[in-house]
Amino acid sequence: MDRSGRPKNRTVLEAFAEFDPSNGAFLSSASSPLVICSLTVSTSPDGSESQIYVGTLGGSILLLSLLSSSAAVPSKQNGLRLDGDAGEMGRSDASSPANIEVVQSASVGRSPVEVIQVFPEVGRLIVLSEGFLFLLDVLLLQPAHKLAISGATALSRRLVCSDLASSDPLGYVASKSEKFGAGQRFLQKLGGGNRANGVTSKVHVGQRAGEVNCFLAVAAGRKLVLLELSLGRVRTGTQGSMGAVRTIAWLDDSIIIGTTGGYALFSTATGQSTPLFSLPEFSGPPQLKPLFKSKEALLFVDNVGIVVNSFGQPVGGSLVFQQFPDSITEVPPYIIVSGDGWMDLYRKNTGICVQSASYPKGNGRPCLVAVMIRVVICFNIISAEEQIKELLRKKYFKEAICLVEECESDGEMTKEMLSFVHAQDAVNHFLLSETMQPSEIFPFIMQEPNRWSTLVPRNRYWGLHPPPALLENVVDEGLAAIQRAVYLRKAGIDTTVDEDFLLNPPSKVDLLESAIENIIRYLLVSRDKDMNPSVKEGVDTLLIYLYRALNRVGDMEHLASSQNSCVVEELETLLVNSGHSRTLAFLYASKGMNSKALTIWRKLARTYSAGLWIDPATVHLFSSQRAAALEASKLLEESSDQHLILQHLGWSIADEDPELAVRILTSERRSCQPAPEEVLAAIDPKKDDIRQRYLQWLIEDQDFDDPQLHTLYALSLAKSVIGSTENDGTIETRRLSEMNVIDAGEGSIRERLQLFLHGSDLYDAEKVLYVIEETELWLEKAILYRKLGQENLVLQILALKLEDSEAAEQYCVEIGRADAFMHTFPSSSVHPQAPETLLDPENGKQPMFKAAVRLLHRHGESLDPLQVLERLSPDMPLHLASETILRMLRARVHHHRQGQVVSKVSHALKLEAELARLEERSRHVQINDESICDSCRTRLGTKLFAIYPDDSIVCYKSISARGRDFTQDIVFKPGWLVSRSP
Repeated sequence: MDRSGRPKNRTVLEAFAEFDPSNGAFLSSASSPLVICSLTVSTSPDGSESQIYVGTLGGSILLLSLLSSSAAVPSKQNGLRLDGDAGEMGRSDASSPANIEVVQSASVGRSPVEVIQVFPEVGRLIVLSEGFLFLLDVLLLQPAHKLAISGATALSRRLVCSDLASSDPLGYVASKSEKFGAGQRFLQKLGGGNRANGVTSKVHVGQRAGEVNCFLAVAAGRKLVLLELSLGRVRTGTQGSMGAVRTIAWLDDSIIIGTTGGYALFSTATGQSTPLFSLPEFSGPPQLKPLFKSKEALLFVDNVGIVVNSFGQPVGGSLVFQQFPDSITEVPPYIIVSGDGWMDLYRKNTGICVQSASYPKGNGRPCLVAVMIRVVICFNIISAEEQIKELLRKKYFKEAICLVEECESDGEMTKEMLSFVHAQDAVNHFLLSETMQPSEIFPFIMQEPNRWSTLVPRNRYWGLHPPPALLENVVDEGLAAIQRAVYLRKAGIDTTVDEDFLLNPPSKVDLLESAIENIIRYLLVSRDKDMNPSVKEGVDTLLIYLYRALNRVGDMEHLASSQNSCVVEELETLLVNSGHSRTLAFLYASKGMNSKALTIWRKLARTYSAGLWIDPATVHLFSSQRAAALEASKLLEESSDQHLILQHLGWSIADEDPELAVRILTSERRSCQPAPEEVLAAIDPKKDDIRQRYLQWLIEDQDFDDPQLHTLYALSLAKSVIGSTENDGTIETRRLSEMNVIDAGEGSIRERLQLFLHGSDLYDAEKVLYVIEETELWLEKAILYRKLGQENLVLQILALKLEDSEAAEQYCVEIGRADAFMHTFPSSSVHPQAPETLLDPENGKQPMFKAAVRLLHRHGESLDPLQVLERLSPDMPLHLASETILRMLRARVHHHRQGQVVSKVSHALKLEAELARLEERSRHVQINDESICDSCRTRLGTKLFAIYPDDSIVCYKSISARGRDFTQDIVFKPGWLVSRSP
């Protein structure tokens, strides 16, 4: 897509080199980043080396050398040159690398370098900076010489367009300057007309024989200054006054001048100025660009470019650009315009935008092809033939024909290429034809009779011509006809055979290859058509035949591995005999015959010679064995056949790449997973990593809760940890409090073991403990002892082996045993086999007094003071724990007395409650003949009645019918409440 959103089918320019001045060593001492203001290019005659001159904002000029490989030297047919503002750049092949190197640098002051003009014929270049001109040598070896010209605004090199141009335009100007007082006075300002920049200037001296001279026009203020550069001298001359000049272009004896008001044509022969046309009031600034190939000039009115000749007359049509450009470059037959962040390429003859590009915007003025504020990008022009081939590959036949015709009109294309493109277009129309059926091709390839013989239509023209024969026979008959024509021509008999065939008879191999290529093209197009299943089978099967004939293995495997209608029975023998077993395996897999496909992959993995295989999808390099294993794993990942999976799991898949084996076993692409018991039994015991990862997948991803699987996984992890510690001799221990933050998918194998032991309750802890009993895996032992309920051993490991007193205290809090804290102190009666304690450790360890004091301080209230005093070590400094023990004793006495008070109060409450209960049981009620039931309001008489706690009397009938649940409807009497006076 171009910048306006239109699709672009052609690529004319390709970037092949980039230069960033900020990365150069020559800028190490610069205080500010380098900013590019101007650029021009000069190319050696053979095109192998290009010199790039870069002007900067700080007044520096950098000489860059663009070196390309020898293979990149442009040929005569493809020798276009990319010229800059006044220089030219050789074009190398797009595939050839190029290097840009900084050769030399020079300075002309501290002002921006606006224009650089190179004169390779005399080995000089002129630089315009802040209105002054500086003369330098092309290698920037000598200091810059400042010419006696000020107020310069534009300059242009003379472009000779015809033989009628004056050979010495400066001689006429000089003679005229003697008659014009103003011109004479201006020459005197330049040095009296005798010297310029320290070099003697002889205005009236003619050009010497064989001397190379270069002419330059400079707009200085309201005058034109003409300079002649030759080997060893500089001549100057002036022309009459005019308006403020913004841009100029010198063609033959005419100088086109651009001012803010418009364009004018100035003649160096007559000294007269002729207006061309004026600019609109709100138009952009004037801009001119000499076109070196066509000997013309391109002038701008806003975004419209007009091509004019040396007489100022428009030639051809105008060019309409999308924006007003900042820089213009001629790349015959193209015009390149660029601005801040964009670049467009137009064909000069048609004015069509062929290619667009965008770049990061900057504050620098883009020059040449693409120059950002601090980066120079060099482009190559793709040859017309390569552009045509690319369009043909993309099926853009109309665009290809248009490009060929344009190139032919410019004399850049041969008739053979034009015929070739038209032939390709004709073939494309033939491929899209609906008249011919794909089955008509079958007899040319397959011997009759075959599976598809009945599908071949019997056309009526066969009555005049023989039916189709095999392609090889057709080629043999054609070559025989050419040979007969040669004999007849030698005998003086005319024939209808083309003269080209007689002079350059084609070979049988080339004809067969060309015919097969075109048949393949036709069949590929036919695959997208609506055909019956039998014809589809024939087309795909025939494509395999033809791919094999041309040895196009990649296309053959791609077709076999994708959705196809190939008939396997027709191709088995062919592919086996030709050695294309991979294609046959892909074909089996595409038809669901996985068992046969895996058998082939297994055979290939065992018989492949040592070599490399390139995966077309990822462009990765594999060993041949691994490539076969990779293809087999793709089939096994989708297969639900347990027998097939286990049969092919153990061969080179697990040996070549254990990762593939794990992917097969843990694949979720299959509909039914194999039985874990069968898989574990089939895994090689030596492949513990595969077994371990499979168990991990079963437990963590598939949520298996089989204790046997959990035990196997724990044992596998434990053995791996022991093996790794034996190899590297390092043991990394985590705190028990960190177990909840370990990620199972990250960290070392030991972290995974610790996490699993801490999180699972289904494994057999005794079996795991038996495996790690003789190791230094103390944290794992603590977790296992905790699972087994051996709390004392857990506390000893945490406090003594791991020296993690905080974890020991936390563990005591979790198990809820106050006496557990005492197990961290020495007591031979309690632990006769484990004398290691906080206060009396062995193995040369120092007593951990601070940990003991911290334990007493935090949990002293729940400890028995007598037991603490009994277990304190005689060597412990008493002042460390005296305050804590004193507070513990006081708290103990306080708790004892508080308990006594609570016990007495409780006893008093109990006594008062018993008295209240006794009073209630001793209550009496008196009834008479008038007493009635409080529920049903009937007389009680001699009926059985009951009295409720709220003093209501109810007869037996009301009790059974309307029973009251006092557990839900509780009644209290004020007398029942126990009240004690203070």
